[in-house]
Amino acid sequence: MVFSSPTFIFLFFPAVFLTCLLTRRSVKWSNAVLLIFSLLFYAWGEPVYVLLMAFTTLVCYICARMIAKGRNVRLSTAVAVIWGIGTLVVFKYTAFLVQSFNSLTSLAVPVPQIALPVGISFFTFQAISYVLDVKRGDAEAAASYADVLLYISLFPQLIAGPIVRYSDVAAEIKQRTVTTEDIAAGLRRFCFGMGKKVLIANTLAYTADKVFALDGAAINAPIAWLGAVCYLMQIYFDFSGYSDMAIGLGRAFGFTFRENFMYPYCAASMQDFWRKWHISLSTWFKEYVYIPLGGNRRGKLRTGLNKLIVFLLTGLWHGASWNFAVWGLYHGAFLMAESYGALKPNRWPKALRHIYTVIAVTVGFVIFRAETLGQAWLIISKMFTGWTFDAALGAQLSLLLSPLCTAALIVSVFACMPYASRIASRYTVNRPRFGYAVYLAAFALFVVCIACLSTASYNPFIYFRF
Repeated sequence: MVFSSPTFIFLFFPAVFLTCLLTRRSVKWSNAVLLIFSLLFYAWGEPVYVLLMAFTTLVCYICARMIAKGRNVRLSTAVAVIWGIGTLVVFKYTAFLVQSFNSLTSLAVPVPQIALPVGISFFTFQAISYVLDVKRGDAEAAASYADVLLYISLFPQLIAGPIVRYSDVAAEIKQRTVTTEDIAAGLRRFCFGMGKKVLIANTLAYTADKVFALDGAAINAPIAWLGAVCYLMQIYFDFSGYSDMAIGLGRAFGFTFRENFMYPYCAASMQDFWRKWHISLSTWFKEYVYIPLGGNRRGKLRTGLNKLIVFLLTGLWHGASWNFAVWGLYHGAFLMAESYGALKPNRWPKALRHIYTVIAVTVGFVIFRAETLGQAWLIISKMFTGWTFDAALGAQLSLLLSPLCTAALIVSVFACMPYASRIASRYTVNRPRFGYAVYLAAFALFVVCIACLSTASYNPFIYFRF
């Protein structure tokens, strides 16, 4: 079920919201309602794999209880981690591993066709983090399996994050108060996130998909850059839009999720970019992979190797293909270069730092979006060497750069910077009536989005496939 679908907006959300209002005086009943609806939310698209999620949660719940009691701590930790990683490998990477094996050995081992459970990368990472946090003393083991299952399956963040740590919501699972302000602010953020997805990301997706479907002869530098920039903006507004919707829904139900994006395209280096992009994922890898590997405490060579390992895993977390692996290594190489001083953006003029970061990220997302490494190399090479023009390519560019696409690009450039948010915050504080205008704008945006969705084809969030 997609947040921007009519089923969710007009059936599921009103049902769960009204039921939670009726049970708001009892957190126990409210949790039961949220748990039932969250399982229904997942089962709507994954009627079988909801059992996998529930069993993964059960394994981690039992292991955490064993750890809390001091019984077989290492074994319990190993069981939880191996089960979580093993589940990911089986469902997400088996076909990729077999295909890679066949390519290397020239054999023809049958490739298993295993359906990928929606959101498996997110809920397994949350389950693993829960057990590791209990082991490290960063969280208390929950006494109730239902509490852990609610934490894992809570529908606002279940499918595509943000990746939430148990310690962030444990107190709210036990006791929370939802105010009118929480509901209003949460729904407002949901509407703005929906606008990001429907009006900006979906519009730019049309052009990006067209460019990435062209053959090499139909692409020159302007067309290649258009496709790359459209996808750069599409993936940001698609994923940050989903995060806004998730954070907003969480607040409307009394849960506070951490921010997942902090204007990453304003970053002044690649290291800065990863402090602002998909923060919950980068934090997860830092806490549970990078630091246990030694972090930056074992010399420059080991630090660089640790970063490469982390970003290789980050790339593969996004999907089972060599494109994602290379994308991860690409970012890891930039972070190594900045750490070793081969690249020193902190010494460059401010404008140059931002230009460098945006170009590097844009090229990286070409690797991320392309179907194959060959296609990625073709488009990247065209971006920097394809400065040829003829009437056919000019006509192609004019068709791709439609007025709607142009408008979406202009809005996206402004919206990916913090200026609008700062202006709104300043006026809301100094002029309370301006706050009502923001809510009216959110409602108007919601109406426009519904109108657009009524005539558009199905367009799921990009991160649903991860």
